[in-house]
Amino acid sequence: MADNSQKMSYHAGEAKGQTQEKMSNMMDKASDAAQSAKESVQETGQQMMAKAQGAADAVKDAVNK
Repeated sequence: MADNSQKMSYHAGEAKGQTQEKMSNMMDKASDAAQSAKESVQETGQQMMAKAQGAADAVKDAVNK
């Protein structure tokens, strides 16, 4: 009987380990997605700032002419 109990315990531990690994992989993917989104937002912000600077420079040039 102990042998059967040990097998069940082993399989329960094995399933727990697999679940933890899957959760870890999911968390890594979520972290990667969040980092990618952050970088995308930063890039968009930089592009908008560059466009605004370009527009401000165009206005300055127009006023100074």
